[in-house]
Amino acid sequence: MSSLSQKLTFIMEDAFSALDLPAENARVSVSAQAQGTQFQCNGAMASAKAARKNPREIAQNVVDHLKDSKSSDIFEDISIGGPGFINITLKDAYIADNVKELLTSERFGIASAPQGQSIVLDYGGPNIAKAMHVGHLRSSIIGDALRRMCLYAGYNAIGDVHMGDWGTPMGMILSELDLMKFDGEITMEMLAEIYPKASTACKEDKERMALARDATKKLQEGDGEYTKKWREFIDVSITGMKKNFDAMGVHFDEWKGESDAHPFIEGMINDLRDKGLAIESEGAVIVPVAQDGDKKELPPLMLLKSDGAVLYGTTDLATIMERKKSHNPIKIIYIVDQRQSLHFEQVFRAAKLSGIAPENEIELVHAGFGTMNGADGKPFKTRDGGVMRLEELISMAEKKAQTRLDEAELAKDMDEAERAGIAHKVGIAALKFADLQNNRIADYIFDIDRMTSFEGKTGPYLLYQSVRIKSLLRKAGVSDGIACDEFKVTDDDRALTLLLSELPSHFDAAMKNYTPHILCDYAFKLAQEFSSFYGNCHIISERDEVLKLSRLALCQQTYKQLSLILSLLGMEIPERM
Repeated sequence: MSSLSQKLTFIMEDAFSALDLPAENARVSVSAQAQGTQFQCNGAMASAKAARKNPREIAQNVVDHLKDSKSSDIFEDISIGGPGFINITLKDAYIADNVKELLTSERFGIASAPQGQSIVLDYGGPNIAKAMHVGHLRSSIIGDALRRMCLYAGYNAIGDVHMGDWGTPMGMILSELDLMKFDGEITMEMLAEIYPKASTACKEDKERMALARDATKKLQEGDGEYTKKWREFIDVSITGMKKNFDAMGVHFDEWKGESDAHPFIEGMINDLRDKGLAIESEGAVIVPVAQDGDKKELPPLMLLKSDGAVLYGTTDLATIMERKKSHNPIKIIYIVDQRQSLHFEQVFRAAKLSGIAPENEIELVHAGFGTMNGADGKPFKTRDGGVMRLEELISMAEKKAQTRLDEAELAKDMDEAERAGIAHKVGIAALKFADLQNNRIADYIFDIDRMTSFEGKTGPYLLYQSVRIKSLLRKAGVSDGIACDEFKVTDDDRALTLLLSELPSHFDAAMKNYTPHILCDYAFKLAQEFSSFYGNCHIISERDEVLKLSRLALCQQTYKQLSLILSLLGMEIPERM
């Protein structure tokens, strides 16, 4: 099953093809007009130049063909507007038949990908021995939403946290422990103090940096004592990470890091040398990735520094090899700050040039994102100018959500534990929706007051509307699916009925562009349209039994769709408020 706009596109494609017009111009979309026509096709204008005809003439030919075809019983009205728009209004009987089909569709008309295809998603990216902070928020939230979407689309979606657990920072910590002659239990609090101290010392003292590099070298060569200590502070760090990720409802299938790619690096570099792709340059080893036709200069990917140390590009390239061996994915999606776009362009080109990720086998995608900023338009900081820890941000959202519940006089009859649980769900929904409702490449302003409101385009508003519909269905005694042998469409519920048919189009667009904000927009429109429907229609009190059942079916379908979308976005609907 497809959305109504997709079904109409198929019909329009047949008409365009029959008239020797480009079928790719036949796309039908929901009309942006608040009143009047329901759907629109602008393909006549796109086809006019090649056909050497006036767009209105082309549009008239398409309209005449559709009126003469077997599809004519679908349209209440099909006409031409403006310079050549084809305006479409459907018959209520056709809309009703579509709704009946939708009510029996377990997947809301959303198609499923072929079985056995894997996608790896790289997101989160916290560093070992460092406390998680607000800088990890966007990657985690967007990445987890995309993982959920890929799973629902039918892919074997594998979320990998890809920790920063290798390289000189590890040597800095190990060498600092040596200087301290430390032989006790490693804690996260201790690591949070040691790393900044060691990092500063290494920047200021060449001899101190030499100790760190020596420790790094020994670790990477498999030194037993260093490996043991390294494993200890990895375990401690992961425990802290999981606490934050669990609080946010962010899931990972694999807890791997840069170190997991280390066994592949030596063989990979040797192979690149043998192929003539990796060359010496001022003592370093590089892979030139610039191509004819580049509009800007693209620096080579550096694999080894002059001292033999590997870089992020080296481990990222080797990680592609590791993922190909482990999962044989059709796609790897990196949810990483947009400012890293040059780095990924270099890595992706090197992967394709070398055959590590052949063009026709693995698609490499950098789903970059903008920054979360404070009211001053700069990256978000605490009031004293420091970087806020992630756990502090989560706590702030929960406390503000509790205040909002009090102001709205919600959850008043609940005990403290249930009330705290709802405040947590509302707070997390506020954080996630405030982030995800923006196109991921855009920056946005963190505003705790706005994002926790139960009014407007917010996560709490969507949770409240969902609970409201659930309460209505419970009051009506509806628990199982509603089957409508007969479905009535009226002026008061037609807009909601049409909107409910469009989820497949929005889901497909969100998947195609890795943009969860499209689902956020749809969910908000759906909640708003339901609110209008609820205010204008008799539902439980409706005396016409067919109409009553039809409207209850719309209520249930709205709840199911909101529940699905919020789940895909990583938000949990409370049982009540």
